[in-house]
Amino acid sequence: MVAELIRRPQLPRQGGADGRWPRAPWILMYHSVADEEEDPYLLTVSPDRFAAQLRWLAARGWRGVSIRELLRARAEGRRERLVGLTFDDGYADFAGHVVPVLRGYGFTATVFVVADRLGGDNFWDVKGPRKPLLTVDQVRELADSGWEIGSHGMSHLALPALPARLLRAEVRDSRQALSELLGGPVGGFCYPYGAVDEPAARAVEEAGYDYAVAIDHSTLSGRFALPRCYVGDRDGAWRLRAKRGRCGLRDVVTELRRRGERR
Repeated sequence: MVAELIRRPQLPRQGGADGRWPRAPWILMYHSVADEEEDPYLLTVSPDRFAAQLRWLAARGWRGVSIRELLRARAEGRRERLVGLTFDDGYADFAGHVVPVLRGYGFTATVFVVADRLGGDNFWDVKGPRKPLLTVDQVRELADSGWEIGSHGMSHLALPALPARLLRAEVRDSRQALSELLGGPVGGFCYPYGAVDEPAARAVEEAGYDYAVAIDHSTLSGRFALPRCYVGDRDGAWRLRAKRGRCGLRDVVTELRRRGERR
């Protein structure tokens, strides 16, 4: 998979004037925050662990923010210690367990919802427990309270290799549906399963999004494929510190790969 991404050409307008980020922003990827006995996909963080992780960030001078705020600060040249906080899939526990803790620290975050599954459940996690998703009313209330709502596609399909018509529906139609629901533009997109290729990234840009988040670093990394750092229930202080360092190292490796392609 990595070798395949390395061979692909870079996308235009991915970062600054030269199309690259000088350094990728640090972005954490969460899913669900709840007490679960079953977690085969390692997507759930317990409320106690989540509180401890935020406490660790705050104690070291980091402030968790939405991707909207993170990119705005970057564009303005602000030098604050900001870390992006993202929550994939739009689980209902975001409203119940996540928001109160974030507010306690003065943090913000972005939650990416599946436009056609609001009020449903995570049917795509075949082996995992059924988890309720945010409802239409909850999404509206969160947006009205200032939380950033982004799109996680129309139905949580992996985008690479989709037929063009279906790719447009997942990307463009989900943005339109959420924009109509919220009464304003939706700026962010999150690739389901973190899976992104060049056609998917171009479809996101052409649909009018301001940015998109992926998972892995690759030669597509930039504004429409921002890399993120997975956070799980086992991540305490030393693991978070190590992941922060690894994120910086991957920036260096990605840039070296880009330079190799241009030779």
